[in-house]
Amino acid sequence: MAVAALLMGAAGSYQFLWSSFRYPLGAHLGASGSALGLAFTLYAITQSLSQFPAGLLRDARGPKLPLLIGGTLGALGFIGTSWADALGHLYLFYAIGGAGAGVVYTVAINTPVKWFRRQRGLAAGVVAMFFGAGSAFLVPWVRSAGLDALVPLGVLFGIAALVALAVLRDPGSLPSDVDNRDSDLDPTKPPDIQDDPDFHWRDVLKTWQFWLLYAVFIVVNGVGLMLISKSVSFASALGFPAQIATSSAALIALADGTGLVSLGWLSDKLGRERTAALALVGCGLSISIGVVAGMQSLQSVFLIGMGGALFFRSSAFAIYPSLIGDYYGARDSSSSYALLYTAKLWGGLLGGAVSALLIERLSWNATFLLGAASVFAAGLLLLLLRPPSRHT
Repeated sequence: MAVAALLMGAAGSYQFLWSSFRYPLGAHLGASGSALGLAFTLYAITQSLSQFPAGLLRDARGPKLPLLIGGTLGALGFIGTSWADALGHLYLFYAIGGAGAGVVYTVAINTPVKWFRRQRGLAAGVVAMFFGAGSAFLVPWVRSAGLDALVPLGVLFGIAALVALAVLRDPGSLPSDVDNRDSDLDPTKPPDIQDDPDFHWRDVLKTWQFWLLYAVFIVVNGVGLMLISKSVSFASALGFPAQIATSSAALIALADGTGLVSLGWLSDKLGRERTAALALVGCGLSISIGVVAGMQSLQSVFLIGMGGALFFRSSAFAIYPSLIGDYYGARDSSSSYALLYTAKLWGGLLGGAVSALLIERLSWNATFLLGAASVFAAGLLLLLLRPPSRHT
């Protein structure tokens, strides 16, 4: 678990440290904000799409080979970015780093899915929390060091992968293993529920449950990325003072991490479907409260609403990997969850370009209320979920 969390921190560094060296890169390359933005877009694409082949490899061969590939690509991405003297070089190396981050993310998030069953939600939540939390410790140093931090970041990424290479393995990989998926079973459940399903990823695509989760995950990512990227600007548009905008950014980061762990734990107790549904309904209500509070100039309530929305929304990244493991089995969980994760691409489009267009055409309030209605409806849809069978 500790090594998986370390890996997750390495995977998140490309996303959460980007803003810390974005401006030094722009000054060094003489590039505009939109030109630099393309580098981050390419990262997002390669980070999402690299996960499926990495998941296939991990499910078939274990974590060692994906870690070797992901660690090499992730280290090369940062080191190559430090060498970049043209925009084309930046695009190439940041995309390579994104692919490495995606491979490492796949190994990290599926380690608790493969090792745990009854406490799968809590375990996945703890690991997923480090996607952002791991970079929080490095931000002050990266801001002060600027581009000089890139080579050490590449070295740190490689070291994290090497440590994981030496430690991580999947249950059953040694004859002496006691498979925790068996020892961690809930004795109150009937035997037919205890049997771990073994869906191949092609079988996963034939179930309506997957496509319902996929549609919901698009909404979760779209509204979540809108909240993360635009809540501070929303506060400024409402005329709130600068310290409220700054507090909004800090609260969002705190809420995101605490939501992952606490709601992941709750899903182990209450059930994943019900917890996921309640979380999205809570997210929609929180956004609505924040918008109404903003209209009434209630600054503290606005902060609570935006923080609550991210708290509830973050649960998806603990519950959905666990739900994929519960529904389709731990054997091919890496490739199955990687297919679901591609929804982040479409969610990014909604949370970025589409939400910006809606704000321009409608208003801040109307756009955020539309997001609230979307996640609320997605939460209600999750109540339809039930475990798949070979005939559904």
